[in-house]
Amino acid sequence: MPLGRIVKGIGGFYYVKSGMTMYECKARGLFRKNEIIPLPGDMVNFVVTDEAKSTGFIEEIVDRRNSLIRPAVANIDQLAAVIAVKSPDPDLLLLDKLLISASIKDISAFICINKVDLDDGNSTSRIKEAYEKAGYEVVKLNSLSGEGYEDLNKVLKGKTTVFAGQSGVGKSTILNRLMKKSIMATGSVSEKIKRGRHTTRHAELVEMSEETYIVDTPGFSSYDLMNMDAEQLQFHYNEFCDYINNCRFSYCSHVKEPQCAVKEALDEGIIDYGRYSRYTQLYNQLKQNKTYRK
Repeated sequence: MPLGRIVKGIGGFYYVKSGMTMYECKARGLFRKNEIIPLPGDMVNFVVTDEAKSTGFIEEIVDRRNSLIRPAVANIDQLAAVIAVKSPDPDLLLLDKLLISASIKDISAFICINKVDLDDGNSTSRIKEAYEKAGYEVVKLNSLSGEGYEDLNKVLKGKTTVFAGQSGVGKSTILNRLMKKSIMATGSVSEKIKRGRHTTRHAELVEMSEETYIVDTPGFSSYDLMNMDAEQLQFHYNEFCDYINNCRFSYCSHVKEPQCAVKEALDEGIIDYGRYSRYTQLYNQLKQNKTYRK
């Protein structure tokens, strides 16, 4: 039984690459019965029903290393969280949620700051400094001049990377430039609502080179941290790690407690104030959600 990798799924059909051939496959009914949905990135065993037409049926999904719900992909090596300096304005709370979701799944993450040519102040430098302080690699991109693309190619090489971020930040434009051809539809940002028009309708793996895949995903304007306990949030902030065991109280939430080592690092400028402020916002939201779930 051949082994392949799902590169995309549309309308109940799954496109499985095995060797040099792309097979159009359907999934056996047992997947629906067991409420299992094959995902782009899944390694699958399948049977070929018509070699000439390259069609088949997926028989088995190999155990996943990881998977994301939004975007719905599996077996990812790293996440590229994309924001724009402007048009649309950067949603740093949404960015932090993406980074937390990657951390929960033990997926490494880095940040792409796109449209740096639109920066009429020092927004790029402020964002870059804040997230490098938090331990993230940050790549600045200008799709017009090509700035940053050499660095980005080095980060992508040999890995499967999912690009995710709010609508209109230019993910599809980035991927098109990486591939040096138009592989994804691109759209503009609505002047009326200042949000991007959704140009990607499904997650799809695109092969850049051998063992190097990139994934464009539908953009979004909101993102929820599903079923997460507020007390676990601190462990997904890299910059907290050196301090969380030095607080006076072992159960410290780093929000209201006295003699908190995290807040002391914040006062000393070691931890970025914006990141910490969004942490407290998320912590309080998660605490409230837990109260509602009881």
